[in-house]
This record gives sequence, structure tokens and C-alpha cells, in this order.
Amino acid sequence: MICASVEEFVAALPPMRAIAGLDLGDKTIGVALSDLRRQVATPVEVIRREKFTIDAGRLLALLQARGAAGIVLGLPLNMDGSMGPRVQATQAFARNLEKLTALPICYWDERLSTVAAERALLEADTSRKRRKEVIDQVAAGYILQGALDRMAHMGRGEQA
Repeated sequence: MICASVEEFVAALPPMRAIAGLDLGDKTIGVALSDLRRQVATPVEVIRREKFTIDAGRLLALLQARGAAGIVLGLPLNMDGSMGPRVQATQAFARNLEKLTALPICYWDERLSTVAAERALLEADTSRKRRKEVIDQVAAGYILQGALDRMAHMGRGEQA
């Protein structure tokens, strides 16, 4: 089920289960997972993309093994907020994934997540080779953390 809002996504989630965050790229899928209380996002893995059925199978097996209850999918909007071809590709991926799983899926604006991940890795003095290996999963962590922070504000009745 693709949720129209974060509120709808939260309503569809069972309590005390992890949530996955995905940074969908042309060549890789960065994966991050939350803790059970949905407070902290942790980068987990990078899946090298082959074709949809293989990618989806590997992704869903990982999410099932980790007990994920929902998926936050980074939506690559243009800097002006408009939707380009990458948004359409991401939405097509979500529609196809929706056919294979009952997990709720919601979109999260991922603008600048890769830039933030790159900056964090540079500040940590990570080698160029290592940055290339982990950038997508770190970006997935930034995407998921943004959604988790929004959910925490919702839980306190605040407007974000």
C-alpha cells in the first residue's frame, strides 16, 4: 500500500517494529533501518541493482529478515520541488514493489540527502573508496531519519 501522507503511513504501521529507509539509485539501492522504537536510523546495506524482480526479491528478503514493518522511499524531487524523470522512476518502482508486499510504503523528500551523507563521511575522514561503497546506505539513513523525526513530532502533537 502506497500511503498518501506520513500520517497515513504511521496509521498503517504495527507498534514496536523497525522501518526501512531506501535511497533508490540507477545502480544501487541504499538501505537503512530504524530501531524498534523508531528513533534512530542506521545504514545497513547497499544492494547492487540488476533487474526489478531480482532487486525486489533481495530487498524484501532483507526487510523480512530484519522484521521491517514499512518502507520510507526517498523521492528525488528537483531543487525547485518539481518532479522529474527520477521521481517517475521511483514511483514506478514503488508501484511494482506494492504488488509484491503488503508493507506500507511512503515517500520522503530526499533533496540533499546524498550531499549531507557525503559531508558526514568527509567529516569522518572516510577514504574516497569507502565513501563510494557506503554513500547510498548513509543517504538512506538520512532519508529515514528525516521521516522518523517527523513521526516523533506527530506523536507529540506538534506541527512540523
